[in-house]
Amino acid sequence: MNVHHLELFYYVARHGGISEAVRNIPYGIQQPAVSGQIAQLEEFLGTTLFHRRPFSLTPPGEKLYRFIEPFFSRLGAVATELQGGTTHQIRIGSSDIVLRDYLPELLQSARKKFPQLKVALREGYQPELEALLQKQEIDLAVTLIEKKSPPGIQARALLELPLILLVPKESPFTSAEELWKRDKILDPLICLPANEAICKNFQQAIARLGIDWFPGIEVSSLDLIEAYVANGFGIGLSVSIPKTKLSPKVRSLPLPGFAPVFMGVLWRGKPSPSLQLLLDELQARARRLQE
Repeated sequence: MNVHHLELFYYVARHGGISEAVRNIPYGIQQPAVSGQIAQLEEFLGTTLFHRRPFSLTPPGEKLYRFIEPFFSRLGAVATELQGGTTHQIRIGSSDIVLRDYLPELLQSARKKFPQLKVALREGYQPELEALLQKQEIDLAVTLIEKKSPPGIQARALLELPLILLVPKESPFTSAEELWKRDKILDPLICLPANEAICKNFQQAIARLGIDWFPGIEVSSLDLIEAYVANGFGIGLSVSIPKTKLSPKVRSLPLPGFAPVFMGVLWRGKPSPSLQLLLDELQARARRLQE
C-alpha cells in the first residue's frame, strides 16, 4: 500500500470529505490530485472506502481509519518531542481585523525568542473558531468569547468592547435614543450572523426596551459592516475597538446600558512554551490598548 495514499485518506476521513481535507492538509495539494490518489487506493484494496454525498465511511473505510489514525494523529506530538518539547508551529484563528492589524507585531515579538516559529493563520468568527479548536485544527483562537467556555477549552478575556451603531456621516441621527423613540425603525440593520455575541447582546438589550429590529443585511466581518454603512445600505451594529479609526463616511452612536462583548483567547490543554509566550504578549498588548 502507498503510505502517501493512506495519509490522504486519513485527512479525508478525519475532516469529512475531500474538499475539507484539502483545506487542512499541511502542504499544497489540489482536490483532483487527492481524488485521483484516493481512487488508486480504493482500486488497490478492491473496495469503496467512503460515500461521497453525503460523506460517510463504509465498514472497510472505518476499519482502515481506525488502523491508521493513531499513527497519523500522533505525528505532530512526535515531532514536538524530537524538537526538544518546543512546538515550532502555531495555528491561529481570528477575525480579519485581528489577523491584519494586531497579530503581525505580536508574531514578530514571538519570533525573537523562537526564530524557527512557523505560523498558520485561519480567518473566522467565534462559532467556527470554537469548532476548529474542538477538532484540534487550530491551537489558538483570538475572538469574542462567551461567559462559559465550551467543554475542554480554556479562555482568557483580553478586552471589553462596547457595542456601537454605525450610521452614514450625513445621517440625521445623533443618538441611539432617537431611534428607540420611533414607532418603527425602517433603516435596515447591518450586522454579523445572529449567533455572534455582538448580535445576541444587542437583541437582548433592545428586547428589554420593547423594540423589534431584526437584521436586514448579514455580513461576515466588521469591515463589511462599515463598508455597507458608508455606502448607504443601512445602520450597522459593531463594537468600539481601541485605536481603530472609522471611515470618514460613517459616524458611531454609543449604546449606553448595552452589555459589552469581550475579546479574548481560547485554547486547549497546557500551552506549549511558544503558545504561552504568545498568550502573554496578547495580554500585555490588550492592557496597553485598554489604557
